[in-house]
Amino acid sequence: MKKIKVRKGEVIQRVGGSNKYVFFVESGLLRSYSVDRNGKENIFMFAPEGWVIADTHPEDKPSTVFIDAIEDSTVIAYMKNVEEEKKNVDKLMKRLPVLQDRIIRLLSTNAIERYEHFVKTHPDLLQRVSQKMIASYLGINPETLSAAKKQQFERLKKKSKTMKKSFLMNS
Repeated sequence: MKKIKVRKGEVIQRVGGSNKYVFFVESGLLRSYSVDRNGKENIFMFAPEGWVIADTHPEDKPSTVFIDAIEDSTVIAYMKNVEEEKKNVDKLMKRLPVLQDRIIRLLSTNAIERYEHFVKTHPDLLQRVSQKMIASYLGINPETLSAAKKQQFERLKKKSKTMKKSFLMNS
């Protein structure tokens, strides 16, 4: 176990590199992602304070994701230990439904629904993560995210007007 300071933009794990650490985020914000053959980043996960981030493949296999810092961060790097990880099956079992839901949402919902779910489940990240990164996490391009946000804003504005009108009529 070792505590390390990671600067914004610094990569602490590379695809094809060592895959022997699990990182606990003490402060700051990390992300894991892949880069497709066209150079497009596909964000798999954000990890704010108190979260753990790692490549889920065994330590004897090369890493399949990049992990870098979105903000200056302090992380504790733990060596992967299969025997210790087996003891954490309960934690893994709690995480699997979340990952399954994320995959299903990516496959079966539109951009607006994905964005609304992101806002609902990660409101603290909205000011900490760029729109480009949010779009990547949602599996859409930044222009589609912009359009989804505009539609959401228009819907909320319309709902607000309706509520205000109803309030005035009942007063």
